[in-house]
Amino acid sequence: MTKRITLPITEKAIADLHAGDSVLLTGTILTGRDAAHKRLYELIEKGEPLPVDIKGELIYYVGPAPAKPGYAVGPAGPTSSYRMDKYAPSLLDLGLKGMIGKGARNRDVIDAIVRNKCVYLVAIGGAAALIAKSIKKEELLCYEDLGTEAVRRYTVEDFPCIVAIDSEGNNVYETEPVKYRED
Repeated sequence: MTKRITLPITEKAIADLHAGDSVLLTGTILTGRDAAHKRLYELIEKGEPLPVDIKGELIYYVGPAPAKPGYAVGPAGPTSSYRMDKYAPSLLDLGLKGMIGKGARNRDVIDAIVRNKCVYLVAIGGAAALIAKSIKKEELLCYEDLGTEAVRRYTVEDFPCIVAIDSEGNNVYETEPVKYRED
């Protein structure tokens, strides 16, 4: 069963998500990759305000290709999430409600997800063109000099993802491989 979520995501919606659930998101999400995360983290370390309000938001780790005519963005597949692991706990502690990427997360990120009752979603790697079809609009928010790594707001409709780590810390990267091991 696929769960449909209208964004911004609520605490109740997060609590109702379980590792392995298929999700379709509709609403707005933020974007950003390593370079943007590093800048945000440096501001947090200095105690300075962020140039974008992250409270209650989901952030998609993406750096899309140029848009073709008729599309808001070009192919927009997820970036490997481990590259943001150093920065994610600080952003979650400041009110970010979740992340969308691909791949496993480290223990500090998982602990921050549980501590803050957040969620980690994964988008399907290799499906960049398909994912782009669910992105209806993009708006540059900050760090334009970073090009595709700038922080943007995407308006999405039925953006497909899977719950990888839920708010209780259940983690498909730990539970699913066990099901397929040969003893």
